[in-house]
Amino acid sequence: MPEEERSPALDPQPVTEPRPAQQAKRLALDALEGTQKTLTERAVAALRAAIVDGRLRAGELYSVARLAAQLQVSRTPVREALLLLERQGMVRFERNRGARILESSAHDLDEVFALRLLLEVPAARRAAELVGEQERTRLGEILDAMRDEMDRGDESAFMEHDKSFHETLLTAAGNDRLVGVVGSLRDFVRFRGATTVGRGRDLRAIYDEHARILDALRAGDPDAVGTAMRDHLVHTRQLLLAAAEPASDMAGPVDPPWPVRMS
Repeated sequence: MPEEERSPALDPQPVTEPRPAQQAKRLALDALEGTQKTLTERAVAALRAAIVDGRLRAGELYSVARLAAQLQVSRTPVREALLLLERQGMVRFERNRGARILESSAHDLDEVFALRLLLEVPAARRAAELVGEQERTRLGEILDAMRDEMDRGDESAFMEHDKSFHETLLTAAGNDRLVGVVGSLRDFVRFRGATTVGRGRDLRAIYDEHARILDALRAGDPDAVGTAMRDHLVHTRQLLLAAAEPASDMAGPVDPPWPVRMS
């Protein structure tokens, strides 16, 4: 079979020994249903997924040759995929050694959430002023899907709906570029493997925070929507910083040094 058509599962063992809980998981270069992707794009997706779920561990070094062997493709698409991930700040190439999965420092996370507070709080208020019935219905459907995945205990599927909730709300604010910028900030945290689940809150708590945002939106109260969004982001920030640097003072309450209201 030509290389461009192959999408095999691969040996679950990375360059370094995987955690026992991850040994049963398998990587694959499967393209998304209904899409056409190059090997490089498919390798990017596979490597990102492995970073998120811990099969490729933060701080560890992986050789291009071993990853390519596991993915059962040539080194070229894997090297190109890693270069793309390096530009996104997820990995760092080390000369003649391979690529190291980067860890998120408390400072990195703090910068990301300072930006998210600056962008998402006023955007949420703006969305509350502009949102129509179609968007409210869509947000309700997403929240229902989050509840379903919460009941199943499927964190990965739950967080995909979480992402959709934020994207839908930001889209309602009428700024497509903002959706992309915030999506990149979310991906930075997600692709570094950072999560708050099991670190002071569970899926129910995350669901409840989103439910408060939607309740305020349905009530037509922009200030309450902004407050609920801010509380959600601040809480997420505090938990991630506490996990990244338990002894750091950065995990305390935060207010960005710039205004967050949108006139």
